[in-house]
Amino acid sequence: MSLFWRTFILLALLLGGGVFAWVQTFRALEFEPRAVQSAQQIASLVNLSRAALRYADAINRVTVVKTMSDQEAVKVVPREPKDQFEPFEVDRFSRAVGQALRSRLGPETIVANSVNGNAGLWVGFTIENDPYWLQADPKRLQAVAGSTYFVWISIALLATALGSAAIAGLINRPLKQLSFAASRIRDGEYESQLDELTMTSEIREVNMGFNRMARELAKVEEDRAVMLAGISHDLRTPLARMRLETEMSVVDEDAKRNMAADIDQLDAIIDKFMDYARPGEVKLVPVHLSSVVDREIAAFRDPTQIRIESRVAIDTRVMADDTELGRVIGNLFENARRYGRGTDTGWARVVVSYARTGPWVIVSVRDHGPGVAQEKLKQLPTPFFRGDAARTAANGAGLGLAIVEKTVLRMGGSFELANASDGGLVAHIRLKRAP
Repeated sequence: MSLFWRTFILLALLLGGGVFAWVQTFRALEFEPRAVQSAQQIASLVNLSRAALRYADAINRVTVVKTMSDQEAVKVVPREPKDQFEPFEVDRFSRAVGQALRSRLGPETIVANSVNGNAGLWVGFTIENDPYWLQADPKRLQAVAGSTYFVWISIALLATALGSAAIAGLINRPLKQLSFAASRIRDGEYESQLDELTMTSEIREVNMGFNRMARELAKVEEDRAVMLAGISHDLRTPLARMRLETEMSVVDEDAKRNMAADIDQLDAIIDKFMDYARPGEVKLVPVHLSSVVDREIAAFRDPTQIRIESRVAIDTRVMADDTELGRVIGNLFENARRYGRGTDTGWARVVVSYARTGPWVIVSVRDHGPGVAQEKLKQLPTPFFRGDAARTAANGAGLGLAIVEKTVLRMGGSFELANASDGGLVAHIRLKRAP
C-alpha cells in the first residue's frame, strides 16, 4: 500500500469517527430540548383552546372551534367514554413528550396517535370537568427523521473523504517530489533541485541536504569522467608504443604474435572498463531488433569458435539506443564464444530468439555450453565475478555481463540469466516494444 493511501485511510477513519461521535453527541444533547419544546407547543395549544372555550358562550364556542380548525389546523371535539384510541407513547421520544405534557397539563392528560380510527396527534383534556379531544398536526411532535441524519452524515463523510485526500496529498507531495528527484539521479540526471524555501522546516532541511548530495554526486561524476578519459589516453599511448616496438624489434614470429595478442587483450580490457563506466543517460528510439542482431553476428565470422543463428522476425522493433543495444548483444555473443563452447564440438552454438508479451519484447540469447551452477546465476552480472571453472577458461575483464545488465537497465528493461533445461545458458533481455 502506498503512503498516500495509508495516510488517506488513517485520516478518513479519524475524521469519520469524529463525525459519528459528533452525530451521537448531537442526538443526545438535542433529544431532551426537542421533546420539551414540542410538548410546550402542544401544551400551549391545549391551554389556549381551553381558555377560549371556557370563556365563550354556547354560540361563540362553535365559532371559536371552527376558526381554530380553519386557521390553525386544530380540531376540538368532545371526548366520549366509548372512544377507542391508540397510545402515542411508543418510543423514547414520544414517552418523553407524553411525560412533559402530563407535567404541564395534569396527570389525567391523554396523548394518542389515533381516535376511533382517525390518525393524528390527539390530546385529551378537560374543561370544567367536561372531557375534550384536541387534534393537532402530528408533524409538530416529530423527531429528526432518520433520512435527515443520513443526509447530514453522507455530506459529512463526503467532506471527510475530500478533506482526507487533500491533506494526504499535501503531506505526501514533498515525498513524491523527493522520490521523483531520486529516480532522476538514479538515471544519471543530477539537475533535479528541490524547493529549499518551503515553510515546513523538516522538509526544508531534507531538501537542502538532498540538493547538496546531488551537487556532490554531479561533481563526482564529472571527476570520474575526466579521470577515465585520462586513464584511457594514458594507457593506450604506451600500448601503441609497445605494439610498434614489438613489430619492429621482435624477430620471432610466435613471440611477436603472442605479444600482439596480449596488447590487444589489454586494449579490450580498457574498452570494457570504459563501457562499464559509461554515463547512464541514453536516448530511446524505435530500433529494428533483427538489424542489430545481424550486424553483431557479422562481427563473429570464425566458425571454429562460434556459430550464431538468429530467429528474430524482421519487423520486430524495440525502444532502445542502437549503439547500446548492439553493445549488449555483442557482449552476450562474446560471453558465449568464451564460455559456452560445447565439450564435443569445441565451438559455441548460439541461438537468438524473441517473444512478444504485451508491451514488452523478450530477446533470448542461448548457448549450448556447460551452463552454470544454479546458486551462481544471480552472481554472474556482478563485476569481476566468474562462475565455475567450466566457464572461466578464457581471459577477460569480468565485466561483460555486468555491462549488459547495466545497459539494459539504462534502457528501461530488465536482464535475467537461466540454465536451459537441456543444457546451456540463456540470457533473457526484456525491452519495451516500439509502437
